[in-house]
Amino acid sequence: MENKRNTGLPGGILILLAGVFWGSMGLFTRPLNAFGFSSLHLVFLRLGLGAAVFALILLARDREGLRIEARDLPLFLGLGLVSVLFFTYCYFRAIELLPLSTAAILLYTSPIWVMLMSALFFREKITGRKLLALVLAFAGCVLVSGLSRGQSAGSGLLFGLGAGFGYALYSILGTVALRRYRPMTVTFYTFLIAAAGSFLLCDRQTLLASLAAVRDASMLWFIPVAAVVTAVVPYLAYTKGLQTTEASRAAILATVEPVVATVLGALVYRERLSLPAFLGILAVLAAIVLLNAKGKAE
Repeated sequence: MENKRNTGLPGGILILLAGVFWGSMGLFTRPLNAFGFSSLHLVFLRLGLGAAVFALILLARDREGLRIEARDLPLFLGLGLVSVLFFTYCYFRAIELLPLSTAAILLYTSPIWVMLMSALFFREKITGRKLLALVLAFAGCVLVSGLSRGQSAGSGLLFGLGAGFGYALYSILGTVALRRYRPMTVTFYTFLIAAAGSFLLCDRQTLLASLAAVRDASMLWFIPVAAVVTAVVPYLAYTKGLQTTEASRAAILATVEPVVATVLGALVYRERLSLPAFLGILAVLAAIVLLNAKGKAE
């Protein structure tokens, strides 16, 4: 079942595309939150509808892609529960316990985790160029998110670091899974397992009540569109990008997400774009250019 074909857009472009789509999440979550959907509700709806989309595509075009080996079930449980669901839960808990800016900064420690684990498990070389890009990307995320003046609670700090670690695990476990399965198969089972876990964790009674209260016809299509834009497209693009992109490089490229979120916030919601945030955007863009510059990465 290994897929060694390399067609379509370059891996780095796909990773950047995923970050752009993830960065648009606020455009969808804010209206849905206003309708009474909690963060965990949105996780279930995004991933559950995403799994349904992938199931339909696989049934229509590639039924072989629905088959996985029993021996690989722990790998997919790791992707769905230990990575996606764990990272999401930790991030939401960090947001509850810490200032939003601090939680975001801790989440974007993920490239550090990825670089360390990639060197340990995949023998990826930690080059000078990667280290410089990592420093630029992390500094950019700190500036974009804002320097928090609040004090970090101990448990909040652990949840924030846990979010970054869980986020990083998707790059590591996804790279392993892609050695045996196609990107759509990997994403489908990751979504299916994470959706099942989020359904068990969320307040199901409130979820059903919120769904029953949606009578606006526009919201009936808005929810599946949100699932496609914030989950189906970016996760598939990121997973496919991992086929040809080193995990450590992919994690740094994905830091374009908070940049896009900040720019969209300024354009759509008229949120103020501060000088530090602007400098942070430049730092992240510099990291992306550095990683994609031609020449020996040293």
